[in-house]
Amino acid sequence: MARVTDSSSPADLHDEQRAGLEGQREQLETTLGEMHVDDLAETQDSNFADGAQVAAEQDEIMALANDLRGQLDDVQHALGKLDSGAYGTCEVCGEAIPDDRLAALPATRFCMQHAG
Repeated sequence: MARVTDSSSPADLHDEQRAGLEGQREQLETTLGEMHVDDLAETQDSNFADGAQVAAEQDEIMALANDLRGQLDDVQHALGKLDSGAYGTCEVCGEAIPDDRLAALPATRFCMQHAG
């Protein structure tokens, strides 16, 4: 009977995660670019009757953009850790982050014990 072994190594897993992170980075950058957040203030019409509604919608867009920027920062940080060889290590305790957690959250900085 042939023995089934897992042929994936940590390097293979990291290559897969790098590809996923790079794809995520590209998607986040595209989405942020399509939002035209920097143009929002210029589109405000002070004579518009529903100025409060427009301002509220702009606030929602800005909050979403800030969340996306935070995600982009996390992805870029994870890519930097891959480059430096520190990927997969909890930034609090220095212990290895389990592969299943990294598979679910490739940009995570923390093990389950230190996840906020």
